[in-house]
Amino acid sequence: MKKSLLILATAFAVSLHAADFPEGSPKFATASDVVTKAAKENGKPTILVFSASWCGPCQEMKKEVYPSAAVKPFHDKFNWAYLDIDVDANLKLFESHKLESVPHLLFLDAGGKTIDQQEGGSSPKESAKKLEKVLKKAEPAKTASTN
Repeated sequence: MKKSLLILATAFAVSLHAADFPEGSPKFATASDVVTKAAKENGKPTILVFSASWCGPCQEMKKEVYPSAAVKPFHDKFNWAYLDIDVDANLKLFESHKLESVPHLLFLDAGGKTIDQQEGGSSPKESAKKLEKVLKKAEPAKTASTN
């Protein structure tokens, strides 16, 4: 019973957090398994955004970068996950990748292989350049998987 209540409370907290994104943000999942499954189905690369509510640069990126005009053209080209490391499952994934600080973005190809990463915050313009670079890296993996 306690376990069921804990799972329900966690799901509720995660859903509240998901609703906290500014208008114009990408469609963020709040669990990595959701985007992993989507990547296998749609062949798009994935962005795992490791973040925390207490992290100033994380919140700045959430408000200023992800919904920006510079990043908007990339919203539909990736599967996006916003993973709060204060959630146990997200913290375990964060630690399994041997990451040490937030914000930290991991860029995965459609097969789940890490193709790039970014530690720390960035401006909308810098983020758009990074996303363009990641798409180019992801293309060979996408082409190889379709052959």
